[in-house]
Amino acid sequence: MSARSHIQEIDRALQGQHLDRDEYVVQSWRRCVNDHGLDPLSAKPAYVVPERELRRHQEQSEKLISIARSGLQQLFQQVAGQNYVVLLADTEGVTVDFFGDRNFEDTLRASGLHMGINWSEHVAGTCGVGACLATGGAVTVHQQDHFDIKHTQLSCSAAPIFDTSGRLTAVLDLSLLRAPQPKVSQRLALHLVRASARRIELANLMALMRDEWILRFSQMPEFLDVDPEAAIAVNGSGRIIAVTRGAVEILRTARPGPVEHVVIGNRLEDFFALSVDDLPTLTPARPTEERVIHLCNGAAFFGHAIAPQRIRSRRGDIAPGLPAPLRGLSGGDAAMHQLLHKAERLARGAMSVLIAGPSGSGKNHLARAIHETRAPQAPFVTVNCADMSGGALEAALFGTRAGQRGLIDAARGGTLVLDEVGEMPLATQARLARVLLDSQIMATGQRSKVLIPTKIISITAHDLPALVAKGAFRADLLFRVAAVQLDMPALRARGDLDWLIDRLLRIRTISLPDTYQLTPAARMELHRRDWPGNIRELINTLDVAVALAAGRVIDLEDLPDPVLRGGDDGAATQGAADAGDLRAVLAICGWNVARAARRLGVDRSTVHRRMRRQGIRRPG
Repeated sequence: MSARSHIQEIDRALQGQHLDRDEYVVQSWRRCVNDHGLDPLSAKPAYVVPERELRRHQEQSEKLISIARSGLQQLFQQVAGQNYVVLLADTEGVTVDFFGDRNFEDTLRASGLHMGINWSEHVAGTCGVGACLATGGAVTVHQQDHFDIKHTQLSCSAAPIFDTSGRLTAVLDLSLLRAPQPKVSQRLALHLVRASARRIELANLMALMRDEWILRFSQMPEFLDVDPEAAIAVNGSGRIIAVTRGAVEILRTARPGPVEHVVIGNRLEDFFALSVDDLPTLTPARPTEERVIHLCNGAAFFGHAIAPQRIRSRRGDIAPGLPAPLRGLSGGDAAMHQLLHKAERLARGAMSVLIAGPSGSGKNHLARAIHETRAPQAPFVTVNCADMSGGALEAALFGTRAGQRGLIDAARGGTLVLDEVGEMPLATQARLARVLLDSQIMATGQRSKVLIPTKIISITAHDLPALVAKGAFRADLLFRVAAVQLDMPALRARGDLDWLIDRLLRIRTISLPDTYQLTPAARMELHRRDWPGNIRELINTLDVAVALAAGRVIDLEDLPDPVLRGGDDGAATQGAADAGDLRAVLAICGWNVARAARRLGVDRSTVHRRMRRQGIRRPG
């Protein structure tokens, strides 16, 4: 097309004779003339931003470039050998990354298909990147659709890339140097660039939302795990906090009313017939065809839920220089972090230490770690004060007149652990207080006091000051065994539960040929429990689960019920059975397992187990 015919065609389009031009092209031409003062006959060379400015654009888009680069490379490989160029432009229209045939680099640069070119509409006129930024949608600007006559040999198909909050953040462009005349020839190019933009958005959401629930969904089950249509991120309270553009377009149709265009900030139940409690049932532990989810308007999709990837501290993250025996007791919990540093400092001196905390919380492990930090080659002696009567305990501690050596003497120069010290009889407490007076220990049979540098560590699950107030524990002994107190947190209060689960599972199965792992549903169930038995209860639970698992994957049904619970599960279930069977309750609750569990008064995991045992499946 000549320059004159091109300007005449633009004039006719601006006068209302669109000449088969898409409306966005006509509107873009009008802006180029009226708003930007551009001349289609000027044929200006492509504008390359200065190097310093390009660096600024690339730095601002650094995260997206790193995430999108593999997608750009894959797209370029799909069209390799066909003279296509792949461009990634930011919201100002500047190319911040590209893939093209290096053999034609000079030609590409002259055509503007290169790094650092400004393709915004007010600089380059009507073009793929500029039109995409202006319309917010995928477009093909083909040959004479371009405003600048210099670009009329190009065909540019562009698709927007949106960030996780729904804002347009970049443009992916697939351009052809010399395209065939029919615009329809670029339909495949437009499809490819749309699909690539969708995958980049998904990769971006997956990278930024690792610590939240991610729900991917698709109408085609075979594409669910490899190329889903849409994805959202959901926080622990069930609110949507991140989306892909595909998710926005789908969910807008699911919620009629004046707020139909608002997705982020709303609850999962506002769009789906499920809650955050149901997400563990949509993990790959179930066959894809069984993971059917419904929108509130009745539309059906297949869902794939990905559990949060809890942040697990690396060994060095706990504290640089922390001794290995103490370092192995925490996976990064803040309270344990402070406790272990305090324990390290206390291990150096001879002062007595009281370790308090609920039963099963790991007090004995901390005592052993303090000893190994202080003097690993020295004696380590433990006596359980609750296991023996008063006479037997005194004989064990102080020895006998017959010359039998006592545990206090055996621990000389090392560590003496008084386990369950709160259970010690008062008479024994009195004698021990005398022996420990002024940090001197009297060995049985000796006539003089001998200073023995023994570290005394006492362990209790009781409130010793409260026992002192009741007269059940001697105040003078308390001051001698508790120069300082370390409080072990309960398991439910720790923030490194995932680390503990993985570590204990690895330790408990180290002698087995298989490596075991938990499904996200089973892991979430462990997070929901109160753990009155603390780490000891967790160990028992994992041991039973390993024994019950059919393979090396531990699922919900493999977890034993909690030994202690808030209510009587059997009675509650029986009451529900009198009112109607499980299927009827689920139907009443809209097949929402969490609501059904609350109605029955049982754990959600119990409902899942009974559904499996009775062969009950959600309809549809």
